Amino acid sequence: MESLQTYIYVTLGSGIIGLIWAFLLTGNIKKCSEGTERMAEIAGFIRAGARAFIRAEYKILAIFVLVLAVLLGFAISWATAISFIFGAVCSMLAGKFGMETATASNSRTASAAKDSGLASALRVAFSGGSVMGLCVSGLGLLGFTVLLLLLPGVLGSLQGDMNSDTLIKAVLSAISGFGLGASSIALFARVGGGIFTKAADVGADLVGKVEAGIPEDDPRNPAVIADNVGDNVGDVAGMGADLFESYVGAIIASCTLGYVNLGVQGIILPLAVVAIGIISSIIGMQFVSTNDEKNIHGALDFGIKVASVLTIGGVLWACNTLVTDTNEALPFFAQGYQSLGIAWALIGGLVAGYLIGKITEHYTGTDGSPVHSIAKSSITGPATVIISGIAVGMQSTVIPVILICSAIGIAHYFAGMYGIAMSAVGMLATTAITVAIDAYGPIADNAGGIAEMAELPPEVRGITDKLDAVGNTTAAIGKGFAIGSAALTALSLFAAYASATNLTGINIIDPTVVIGLFLGGVLPFFFSAQTMNAVGRSAQDMIEEVRRQFREDKGIMEGSSTPDYERCVTISTTSSLREMMMPGIVAVSTPVIVGKFVGPEALGGLLAGTLVSGVLLAIMMANAGGAWDNAKKYIESGELKDDAGNVLGKGSESHKAAVTGDTVGDPFKDTSGPSINIFIKLVSIVSLVCAPLFMG
Repeated sequence: MESLQTYIYVTLGSGIIGLIWAFLLTGNIKKCSEGTERMAEIAGFIRAGARAFIRAEYKILAIFVLVLAVLLGFAISWATAISFIFGAVCSMLAGKFGMETATASNSRTASAAKDSGLASALRVAFSGGSVMGLCVSGLGLLGFTVLLLLLPGVLGSLQGDMNSDTLIKAVLSAISGFGLGASSIALFARVGGGIFTKAADVGADLVGKVEAGIPEDDPRNPAVIADNVGDNVGDVAGMGADLFESYVGAIIASCTLGYVNLGVQGIILPLAVVAIGIISSIIGMQFVSTNDEKNIHGALDFGIKVASVLTIGGVLWACNTLVTDTNEALPFFAQGYQSLGIAWALIGGLVAGYLIGKITEHYTGTDGSPVHSIAKSSITGPATVIISGIAVGMQSTVIPVILICSAIGIAHYFAGMYGIAMSAVGMLATTAITVAIDAYGPIADNAGGIAEMAELPPEVRGITDKLDAVGNTTAAIGKGFAIGSAALTALSLFAAYASATNLTGINIIDPTVVIGLFLGGVLPFFFSAQTMNAVGRSAQDMIEEVRRQFREDKGIMEGSSTPDYERCVTISTTSSLREMMMPGIVAVSTPVIVGKFVGPEALGGLLAGTLVSGVLLAIMMANAGGAWDNAKKYIESGELKDDAGNVLGKGSESHKAAVTGDTVGDPFKDTSGPSINIFIKLVSIVSLVCAPLFMG
């Protein structure tokens, strides 16, 4: 235990370093100018709306967390309940801190673009995103390591004296509650935030852009502030909670399986890797800079490459130093728990995550042929836009699944099921910079909106549009990364569940297992239907409100009246919080019901079915939505031409068709798709936490 405690303190220290760096970045951001009085006013509206949503959401979640903690305490153990509360609180704090910094960065990004140009604006926006990334990693490590230090004492007081082996197993069992807390908050944050942002976005697009014919960020649009608020609560706080869940889930699974296979070494190694990852990410962040508008994506990509290379070097050192090989005579490419074998598993996961991002970029980027094909299909109307977008989404599942399978195969060959868990840790080791690049996008988007509403010079909006265009691509890449990491994390948690329930295999022709497979396969579709319908109902409320304001106050379109922004924010908040409950209840209750009343084998089948159908559906929806979005932007850039050479830009029939595709794609890519990967992880962690209930 003494050697383990040493590495726990090292990991705790790296988490604290990440949080200190986030604090310093926040201070630097706040030293920057907010711009004109009008810019500060608009930023204040967005910040107030985001705070109101988070406050209302967290009040509901606090009740949910306390009730579930009591149930866990009585049904499982009070140590698990304490871990659950820790996980929920850390996830909520990460979302809160990241969102606060994002809403403080938007006007400052626009101001930097106005006063100093592209490089300065990129620095502010990326710094704002970096705070979210560092909070995710820092609080994840802080919460996990504090529990590792506290739980032995808690368990000793609850259960009496235990030997070292029994104590460690009890700690690892209880700490799974930390992952459940993170998963619960992630689901509600992603679903609630996704419903909020898409209800506002759909209302702003359909009534403002299509019916009223005004720009997306026109201050006359009553839903414009709610739309900007949604970028923060959905794409910053919600996305951060998503990867926070994957991050801690991968650590929990790797430590649980590691102790079974390697003893204390199996716990020390993943802690060392994530500590190396967060320091490497901080170093990589220092390399993100450019003055060339054509190299924004290259600058962000270079930061990830630096962090990845440093992490790979650290992984090789950690495996060689911390893992004692069981047989030095085995060849270099060796199967089994060898230092280099585990290193290959870790590196395989990291490389697979990077490549999944590149494939996602191909299918969703404005320079890719899939987006161009969707844009071209708009010439024949919205129906062909929808058809081609769905086809692109379906086709985009193939290579990411091959990459995930490759990572799984490599990891298992070199280090068994522990290798798969470590592959997930490798993929998520650089979470800090990955989240930073993803969260930078909504900040740049908000900056563009503020520039439009504050009537800044066109060249300022030109800079923010360049940042935003790259942000759309990085957001799509981030979603692909989140889905890939969710697959490996869920599989790792599945393996941990099998270990906890003594399942050595599942017979797929056993009727109870087949029942589980089918139930698991249908769950992501049912869940997606719930979230899609939720967006539709919430968007309808927003559409009616925007139409009402245009109808009853003619001065809005004339520019003599100010729309009631607060009313639109309230509608999105109320409807999203109402609609997020049912999907959450389904995710938490289904595995408990199946495991308790049908059996642990059937639940194993359910986890397998959910994993396969969930990953495929999540990739399809996220990439189709991203491709529709960028097809619209490609048309707006004026690059689409008909056979006669006429430009089909804004206001054309092709543009209107593309807006329809983008409207359908919004809940695909920002609500249902991203929520599925949380769903499959939540089902897995619930199964692991509740495994003791199924053994009787």
